[in-house]
Amino acid sequence: MKKSDVEEFYHRLSAANPAPKGELNWTNPYTLLVAVALSAQATDVGVNKATGPLFKKVKSPKDMLKLGLGGLKEHIKTIGLYNTKAKNVIESSRLLIERHGGQVPDDQEALEALPGVGRKTANVVRNIAFGASTIAVDTHIFRIGNRTGLAPGKTPLEVEKGLLKVTPEKYLRHAHHWLILLGRYVCKARKPDCPVCPVNDLCRFKGKTILSIDGGGADAAFDIVGAGAGPGVQMMHRSDPVLGVKKRQQHAPAGPVLPDLGIEIAPDQRRGAEGAAERVAIHADDVGGGQLPKPRRRRFWNPRCCGRGGP
Repeated sequence: MKKSDVEEFYHRLSAANPAPKGELNWTNPYTLLVAVALSAQATDVGVNKATGPLFKKVKSPKDMLKLGLGGLKEHIKTIGLYNTKAKNVIESSRLLIERHGGQVPDDQEALEALPGVGRKTANVVRNIAFGASTIAVDTHIFRIGNRTGLAPGKTPLEVEKGLLKVTPEKYLRHAHHWLILLGRYVCKARKPDCPVCPVNDLCRFKGKTILSIDGGGADAAFDIVGAGAGPGVQMMHRSDPVLGVKKRQQHAPAGPVLPDLGIEIAPDQRRGAEGAAERVAIHADDVGGGQLPKPRRRRFWNPRCCGRGGP
């Protein structure tokens, strides 16, 4: 991606959401460290439900050791891999007291030395708690870096280094949040909403989905303001050979779908008879003229004629 395109890429995300925030709940650097460690292979919503009651009792490593392993497990048992995570949190709490006086250090190597804390977790904690210009590459940001051409790489570390190299200094503080929100809600793995992406024209993804109007006459139109969906929008995704995207239909509710990004899609001025809602078909643009694939015929097995082995 060209330098001017990178600048415009971040400018649009910044304009839509000048001060993005993470979705995990925390009260201080220590509770943030615990929350991020617990969020591995879990949803932020699930972690927040578990840490809500937990953080009312625990605010420091000392409080965590007082609660104990059994008490911690009881609070986080709804989170995946909670046994291993609980052991890591307890041991990390002990090491924070032993090595850092009970404080979370703003040091990459010191954080990664804690059990259950990898490079991504350390980057998140330093970025959010201490304002460090770090970019934590998770599955969403890894996909964004490669799909858009912003920072291609075969490993998360390669993508991280690429992003740090191309991201303008003034955008580094919030780049992590902008990219993760874009990947989580717009540039999704299986069903990317390319037509409503605010950086669609800058992206180099070859399997983009496109917008077309079906019905309503020549005057029918939709004005794409940004990412989201308006009332009466019907979405159909074509199967993608790389991502495995399946066709779907969706009737989106009115109003913004992505409040975190502050973007929405609104219908243009209606000029058709009785102002009927237009139908919008979203499909992939392929070599065959952008046509949706024909439905596959299913084979049914009749044991009387096909035998017991099936087809």
